Amino acid sequence: MSLIQTQDLWKTYQMGSEQVHALRGVSIQIERGEYVAIMGPSGSGKSTLMNLIGCLDTPTRGEYILNGKGVSEMDDNELAAIRNREIGFVFQTFNLLPRATALHNVELPLIYNGTSTSDRKAKAEKALIKVDLGDRMTHKPSELSGGQRQRVAIARALVNDPSIILADEPTGNLDSKTSEEIMKVLDALHGAGNTIILVTHEADIARHAHRILSIRDGEIASDERVPVTERNGVH
Repeated sequence: MSLIQTQDLWKTYQMGSEQVHALRGVSIQIERGEYVAIMGPSGSGKSTLMNLIGCLDTPTRGEYILNGKGVSEMDDNELAAIRNREIGFVFQTFNLLPRATALHNVELPLIYNGTSTSDRKAKAEKALIKVDLGDRMTHKPSELSGGQRQRVAIARALVNDPSIILADEPTGNLDSKTSEEIMKVLDALHGAGNTIILVTHEADIARHAHRILSIRDGEIASDERVPVTERNGVH
């Protein structure tokens, strides 16, 4: 069974007297261990699709099955539980607590799911070491560069050992050199077996993925494999 399966997914918003269809019958399958980029211009529906895949929202109609569980009919508490267990989020704006150390920021998802203090610390340290920040654990965000802050955010996404890492414009606030460093981290995590879904509007960032889903006007416009020779992470 696919890790992610959507069948005829629609998301409709009521804007005054008119209905806006942000997604129009999207059907996709993503296997465990894939590295997929979702691309599209502003207003294409890519953020809406990401919110549904990330269990931040539910579809108006259609079916979404994540890791064998039907998500479409879940209530807010069930969605929160599945988010915490199955999905690690990386955002463009890092979303770190400014007064907390890197270690404490990474521990946060484990606090929410009731992991014991000693286990939390060990798991958070391991995640920070994975992103090459073993020597920055006690630093606060203001003492870290933009690239280091995003790596703290990636470590936080990893700490629960989720089924999916969902990265929403993860290089959007970074210069091109730092962007490449962050993409190398994601490439390495994929190489280690993680399933990565990357949402971006930048073609060169998307070409780190092995498959690109292009979305336009709420529909999948194309679904293409990226040949090994054309991937940006391959040298």
